[in-house]
Amino acid sequence: MFLVVGLGNPGSGYVANRHNIGFMAADELVRRYSFGPWRKKFQGQISEGELNGQKVLVLKPETFMNLSGQSVGEVLRFYKIPVEDVIVLHDELDLPPGKLRVKRGGGHGGHNGLRSIDAHCGKEYRRVRLGIGHPGDKSRVHGHVLGDFSKAEQDGWLMTLLDAVAAEFGRLTKGDDGGFMSKVSAIVSPPKPKAPKKDKPAAEKGEKNKDASTEPQAGDGIDDLSGAAKVRLERADTPVSNAASAMAEALAKAFGKKK
Repeated sequence: MFLVVGLGNPGSGYVANRHNIGFMAADELVRRYSFGPWRKKFQGQISEGELNGQKVLVLKPETFMNLSGQSVGEVLRFYKIPVEDVIVLHDELDLPPGKLRVKRGGGHGGHNGLRSIDAHCGKEYRRVRLGIGHPGDKSRVHGHVLGDFSKAEQDGWLMTLLDAVAAEFGRLTKGDDGGFMSKVSAIVSPPKPKAPKKDKPAAEKGEKNKDASTEPQAGDGIDDLSGAAKVRLERADTPVSNAASAMAEALAKAFGKKK
C-alpha cells in the first residue's frame, strides 16, 4: 500500500495559492483514476483507490502546512505503512515553474510541511518537487508562495503539469522515478521539431548552372553571345553544300585550276 500526500493549506482562501500545488496534484490524481470520494479522517481528507494492482491512499492534511506531519503520522500508524512507501507532492521554490524532480530523503529545504513530516515520520519518503519558481528576493518569498497562480499559469503550464503527473504516476508505484521524470518533462516541455532544410535561392541555383556549362543553350539569342561562341554557332548553321563549294574553290586555287 502506498500513501500519497498532497501538501497545502485548507480553506477557500488558499485554493489557488502556489503553496497549494500539492493539493491540486492530489485532486487530479483522484479524479483521473476515479478513486473513492474524499472523507474527513486522520485530521485531513483521504481518498482510496487502486493503481497498477496496488492499493493507494491519497491524503490532504487539514492541519495547515506547518503541522502536516501530525496527519501523515496518524495514517502511517493506523495502516502500518512504512515511511519508504510515502510519496509527498509539494511546491518547490528552487525549480522553475513547470519543472519537476523526484527525491528520496534529504533535508526539508526550509519547507515547513516537509519539516513537520520529517519530525513525525522520518525522512526516507519520496518527494515529488513541483516547481513554482523563486521571486528573486528572499523578502518576497512569503507573498509569492501564498499568492495565487495567474490565470495564464493556470490555463498554461500548471494544467499541463498536473495532468502529466497524474498520467504518469503509475511509474512511481513501480519504482521508476527516472522514467516518471522523463515522461512528465517530455509532456510539459516537448522537444522542438527540427526545422526543414531550406532550398537554395533561385539566384544561387542559376549561378551554379552557369558554372556547369559555358556553352550556349537552346533558345539563346545569337546577339547575346560572345564573339567566339557566335562564330561557332554561325559555322554550325552553315549548310553542308556551301561548305563543300568553299572547299572546292580553295583546292582549285592551290593547284592553279579553275573551278
